[in-house]
Amino acid sequence: MQSTASPLDHPRPQFVRDNFTSLDGPWQFAHDTQQLGLRDRWFERSEPFSRIIEVPFPPESSASGIGEDIDSPIWYRRTFIVEPRADERVLVHFEGIDYQSSVWVNGTHLGDHEGSQARFSVDVTDAAREGENVLVVRAVDARSLEQPRGKQDWQAEPHAIWYWRTSGIWRSVWLERVPAVRLESIVLRPDDDLSSVRFEARVAGALESGTCLELEFHHEGRLLARSSQEFISDVARGGTVLVHPGIGVEPESLWWTPESPVLIDVRARLVHDELVLDTVDSYLGLRTVSYDSTCVLLNGRPYFLRLVLEQGYWPDTHLASPSAAALRREVELVKELGFNGIRMHQTSADPRFLALCDRLGLVVLADSAAAYEFSDLSLSRTVADMTALVRRDINHPSVIGWVPFNESWGLPALTTDAAQRDAVRALTTLVRALDPSRLVVGNDGWEFVSGDFVGVHDYTQDPGVLRERYGSHEAAMATVAGVRPGGRAVVVPGSESAAGGLPILLSEFGGLSAHNASDAWSAYGDVLTPEGLARLVADMVAEIGEKSGLAGYCYTQLTDTVQEMNGLLTERREPKCPPAVIRAALLGEALLQENEVAR
Repeated sequence: MQSTASPLDHPRPQFVRDNFTSLDGPWQFAHDTQQLGLRDRWFERSEPFSRIIEVPFPPESSASGIGEDIDSPIWYRRTFIVEPRADERVLVHFEGIDYQSSVWVNGTHLGDHEGSQARFSVDVTDAAREGENVLVVRAVDARSLEQPRGKQDWQAEPHAIWYWRTSGIWRSVWLERVPAVRLESIVLRPDDDLSSVRFEARVAGALESGTCLELEFHHEGRLLARSSQEFISDVARGGTVLVHPGIGVEPESLWWTPESPVLIDVRARLVHDELVLDTVDSYLGLRTVSYDSTCVLLNGRPYFLRLVLEQGYWPDTHLASPSAAALRREVELVKELGFNGIRMHQTSADPRFLALCDRLGLVVLADSAAAYEFSDLSLSRTVADMTALVRRDINHPSVIGWVPFNESWGLPALTTDAAQRDAVRALTTLVRALDPSRLVVGNDGWEFVSGDFVGVHDYTQDPGVLRERYGSHEAAMATVAGVRPGGRAVVVPGSESAAGGLPILLSEFGGLSAHNASDAWSAYGDVLTPEGLARLVADMVAEIGEKSGLAGYCYTQLTDTVQEMNGLLTERREPKCPPAVIRAALLGEALLQENEVAR
């Protein structure tokens, strides 16, 4: 077993038990071109597995050791050692498999799963034996437009704004030994008063009467509060005050913001008759998210969003994270550039990345991956993916909002088809019900139907036009009502109206290109020099900052992504111009002299 020195070393940093075993590394690999693997029972055989793949990197990526885009079911096989105990269960967690998967241990089928954006787990206890065990996974990633795929291309080669696929196992696989009766989940919600927290815990296993949840809340080694709540059936709900005069600290010093990302450590115990059955470590951030007619409110105060579009794509590993160190550097770069948050675009964030946003201080607007056809199947899959993401990331203080749909992708007749508008309203309402503590916008970019803010995508690169459209609240409302920056109406007629009460976010703008690749997509304007990139960013941001009529903006984009070479950084995270120059532009500071920009 591997000891976890820090929550950030753990694949599930908000639900940490003492030990886990990583199953990342070399696995045996096979692709089932003739789709005979199920018939021929590959889950019981070793000879079909003639290749080696490095998990968790997708087979399309070079880091996997395969480097092929495979249009057939793919199979994985590896062994693991376990010593089953009578009072424990053995779980294998899959942080992400794209898209449909089946799991066997020692030839016993343990389950199937559909969806790629969040973890799922299987209990291998009853199929496992002492000593060596064989774990087999089958994955199918079709090119179907009814499958939520985000920016992964359905064509053979990347085109326009879509890029290479990320199939099969693309996030960590890990084994965990857990008590037979154990904590299954904990939801921690700060109250609006920012001095107390509500909690809900669920338990797995045969629960005895009188079993209690005990919680301890600490900050920098100081005990803030203890709470105990008995389980009713398999759930315990309650609340406790964390900030009161007796703790000897100013209440605001414990509030979470990107500028002061204070976290409160949480230890949860499952206790029966003074016997501790299970212990889990977590954390929370005391913060609230709301809005008024013009602003997003963080902790009840206006907070201007300076976001950057994060596609989470690396040239050698695709949507899989190269390493924990790469994730940390990504957050550090975003902060060095002067942004206070990201929009996680069309893919889910690695939980370790969100934990770093929590600890280092970034807000996150989180997309659900899009399908590209509207049907009962694509809608049910989108709902399942969105629900799984909300449940997985419910406790991250960095996450401030959800984006179920983007630019009417998968909703091709949104303005004329009542069913498609109903789908947007229904999913918006569902997300609000699952998580009333965050913002949600049903369809971002244009054709707004419902939500807590209006998101506008406007790729004009003329600072004067930006000033005309968004320089004041009145101008921004007029733009939403009558201008079509993306060629479509910003608000669907008859929908919840932006005029009269919702903040407006320029949720995509920029797209400036600075590169020397002759075959790259030219994005939304001319290719610039690094000096020109810095100057134009400064001129554009000067018109849409805190004194404008906007609640914030999201710059497209952080890094180059395959043919989309419109990042502030290259694919390999090399700045195209000094980060300090971009930071000065975003924060309204004096831009450095041109010779300093070049240097």
